Amino acid sequence: MFEPKIKEKRWNLKNEKELFKKWVKEKAFKFNPKAKRKIFSIDTPPPYPSGRPWHIGAAAHYSQIDMIARTARMLGFEVFFPIGIDRNGIPVELYTEKEYGISMHAMPREKFVQLCVHSLDDLETEMIEIMKAMGLSGDLENYYRTDSEEYRKLTQATFIKLWEKGLIYEATRPNNYCTDCRTAIADAEIEYEEMPTKLVYVVFKIKETGKDLTIATTRPELLCSCQAVIVHPDDERYKLIQNMHAIVPMYDIEVPIIPNKEAKIEFGTGAAMVCSYGDYSDVRLFRELKLKEIIAIDEDGRMTEKAGKYAGLTVKEAREKIVEDLQKQNRILKVEDITHRTPICERSKTPIEIIPMKEFYLKQLPFIKEIKRLTKKLVFHPEEHRQILINWLNSIAIDWPISRRRYYGTEIPIWYCKACGRANVPEPIKYYRPWKERPPFVLCSCMKSKEFIGETRTFDTWFDSSISPLFISKYQKDKKFFKKTFPNSLRPQGKDIIRTWLHYSILRCYQLTGKLPWKHVWITGLGVDERGERMSKSKGNIIDPLPLLKKHGADALRFWNAQESSLGSDFRCSEQRIIGASKFLTKLWNIARFISTFPQPGAAKLLKTDKWILAELSGLIEDCLKGYEDFNFFIPSNKIREFIWNIFASHYIEMVKARAYGQGFSKQEQKAAWFTLHLCLKTILSLLAPIIPFITDYIWRKLYSKKSIHSQQFPKPKFKSELAKMTKKLIEFNSEVWNMKKEKGISLKESVDIRIPKELKEFERDLRAMHNIRP
Repeated sequence: MFEPKIKEKRWNLKNEKELFKKWVKEKAFKFNPKAKRKIFSIDTPPPYPSGRPWHIGAAAHYSQIDMIARTARMLGFEVFFPIGIDRNGIPVELYTEKEYGISMHAMPREKFVQLCVHSLDDLETEMIEIMKAMGLSGDLENYYRTDSEEYRKLTQATFIKLWEKGLIYEATRPNNYCTDCRTAIADAEIEYEEMPTKLVYVVFKIKETGKDLTIATTRPELLCSCQAVIVHPDDERYKLIQNMHAIVPMYDIEVPIIPNKEAKIEFGTGAAMVCSYGDYSDVRLFRELKLKEIIAIDEDGRMTEKAGKYAGLTVKEAREKIVEDLQKQNRILKVEDITHRTPICERSKTPIEIIPMKEFYLKQLPFIKEIKRLTKKLVFHPEEHRQILINWLNSIAIDWPISRRRYYGTEIPIWYCKACGRANVPEPIKYYRPWKERPPFVLCSCMKSKEFIGETRTFDTWFDSSISPLFISKYQKDKKFFKKTFPNSLRPQGKDIIRTWLHYSILRCYQLTGKLPWKHVWITGLGVDERGERMSKSKGNIIDPLPLLKKHGADALRFWNAQESSLGSDFRCSEQRIIGASKFLTKLWNIARFISTFPQPGAAKLLKTDKWILAELSGLIEDCLKGYEDFNFFIPSNKIREFIWNIFASHYIEMVKARAYGQGFSKQEQKAAWFTLHLCLKTILSLLAPIIPFITDYIWRKLYSKKSIHSQQFPKPKFKSELAKMTKKLIEFNSEVWNMKKEKGISLKESVDIRIPKELKEFERDLRAMHNIRP
């Protein structure tokens, strides 16, 4: 009599592809800006195709952003979920150099740019394939690229606007410089790593006394640029030599010995040399003491002519050679192996140098106080990650250097007059490439020359990326659309780029519009390996998501990711964890298949057992909605899994199974079981839909509607009652019976004598049928 409507015994992964095609055909997630519903706009992070594979942590991050979009739809919003690909900057240049075995600066710029485009197209195709396989409900048919003429035009237009506002200037200053990337980098692009190095105790001479002065340094190669020696004014060892002079070995340079509190009494010998530039303490001291700058390292990371016989050597080569020479002259007291906190480039992982360079800067220091005030209005998910932004704002000491000496990026739209050197900026009407194009004007603003030299530098990648909220909202293109979608509702991103993408977006959007770019900020943790280490290509611990998606399906990967850790925390990635999530999908499928056996009545007179599970279900809905409203998918995924596994399947289904089949119960009582089973399943599917969109939609269409589950809204908790308090007692009683049968060595189906507690009398008939308890 009873045949399941769901015939397949297990979930078929091929259904995911078919369903995705169906969603595209139905335009299930197409954004309608004219809809009467309130708009929820997402400033989706455009992922960077920096090489293969796009690791599982990143794919999991985007699956959760999709969960945000699906959640917002089920909360009743019209969702604007644009997709972009970030295609500017250093990583693609490094990938292209490695892929083709070439050097960017050793070939024509035009040819190198073409190779970059080819590399990006190839990587981008794979990235979009993964997004589709993950079931992303964003606009994948019309995704934008940050290297498109339209995007770069807007980047340049915002630069021109800020230039006209007087917020951009050019200056020569000591800059962080990566010798591998061959460009200046901002403080926000620096990481710190404990690295082994040598602490060299170099012996100077004191001019006035002829005595030795030993100075410990990790940068002996910078002796040629030493312009002072500092000692702490309270250091008793050096009271008598303050304001005398030291003779720098190898170079016989005479430098002052200055009392200064920057000297650390406990480090080395307590005396330190001040060079241009070993670190930012040197930079501060050069300004404070008005010392003359000597440039010891060039843009290739080699020593300049100021280094004398060490000119042309790399920093490492010069360091080793000068130590060798100092030892020959008995100018080294000792050498210690130490671990040193070293600033490195976040991309190349190369130790940075500090080199004076002429760069463009965007003013940010005058805006820090206002940004701090404004960001108090932002809602952070989770709140704890607000502190990362506050700490960064408190640490900013210089304006943002926005120019880079690279090829593949948005060009700085400036032409310089050959006669007077004046910078000429065009009207913001198109995308400009000054390094290869003539200017759109004939005469310099000095009115004397028609000859120009185009700027060759590009913008920092973050100067491009930071306008994503403006670009997706059609800033300066569609006023009506911009008004509807800006500020965006939410920015989802990783915690590792709070000080770059988050901060720069707030800064730029405020400077251009006077507003914050979003209302909510959603910060996820990082995908780490089983040992808790961050995944990176250099470590070789990257997990490629594509084979796992093909093997286990998107829903398994999505459910693993949702249940793995609470919002904002790092999450561990492995195939075994995804296999574990697959078991839940199997459980859900088996439950749905069982329930599909029975008809779905429109209404029924419920028994206490039914009312109890619906009370539990109402509690589940409330818990899940709290999680969804905070976009914390850890809460609903774990609450639902616990409900299904430990309450619904183990207890309720087993309690009503006989009644559902009509064994010893009236037709009316049977209908009550059917009604409750289907209501529970429908509710569970709706609550799971944002997290596992494929299997929920498939079951929904099979049993409940021709329309997608993703057109539904979340259920409301309609059946709250005190009966939920009976759960513990029911579980305890059922467990007692199961354990008793196990101890007696009889099957669960065999009859047994046991007294049903008085407080469970209202559930007696279902309990007797469940356990085959004799009257």
